[in-house]
Amino acid sequence: MKLVRYGEPGQERPGLIDASGTLRDLSAHVSDIAGEVLGDDGLARLRALDAEGLPPVPGGVRFGPCVGGIGKFLCIGLNYSDHAAESGLPIPEHPILFYKANSSVVGACDDVVMPRGSTHTDWEVELGVVIGKPAKYVSEADALDHVAGYCVINDVSERHFQMNLSGQWTKGKGCDTFGPTGPWLVTRDEVPDPQALAMRLDVNGKRMQTGNTATMIFTVAQIVSHLSELMTLHPGDVVSTGTPPGVGLGMKPEPVYLKPGDVMELEIEGLGVQRQNVRMDA
Repeated sequence: MKLVRYGEPGQERPGLIDASGTLRDLSAHVSDIAGEVLGDDGLARLRALDAEGLPPVPGGVRFGPCVGGIGKFLCIGLNYSDHAAESGLPIPEHPILFYKANSSVVGACDDVVMPRGSTHTDWEVELGVVIGKPAKYVSEADALDHVAGYCVINDVSERHFQMNLSGQWTKGKGCDTFGPTGPWLVTRDEVPDPQALAMRLDVNGKRMQTGNTATMIFTVAQIVSHLSELMTLHPGDVVSTGTPPGVGLGMKPEPVYLKPGDVMELEIEGLGVQRQNVRMDA
């Protein structure tokens, strides 16, 4: 299934995309794409519905973040060996973990707003993993059973804030609007192998990133298992799993960063397309 949340910010309603690509309203069956709805039983109830019998939604609506009530927004850094190389950093021995603020989460096609004073805002297409049932001390073999589904995330980053403001990476990662998520959540039954998904990101129509989740250093299963050893993962927690090469920081001979008026478009195979306009905060 492709599950969505549509409508104005803060007023999103649950929906799904049927086999013909029509948006259908789920409000009569669930209040949100969140919490227990993301578990196996909740998804099974949605899967059993007659999708074509659900009310159709007229086109032109905004898709909000595809998951509501996000608990933790966990991110893995330097998870592609060639991205680590372009960043001039060693391949990590263990998954590097940082957090994005929940206030960074926006819809797939909402504006990305550069903070005041930003001159080093960068792009990162990433595979998002949404937890569906609690995970604590789970093995790699069982880890994917705790996943509700997958989505596209743009891990927007302000590199000067990240690298030079004396602190954790979160300073450059958690800014408002720096976590476009969606457009939809694709349930795990429709993604048989999360380690075989093509990815790309364009800026102003120019290809910047081309990659595949096959080149991750740590797989989705390894990441979920590792995180579950550190903390309990709950339904609605989101994990962003790292980016392939081609970020602005790694451009040669000089880094290239976003500026107001730029347009980012990013896609992961089978998970949909995002498109964001970039503007400066007032």
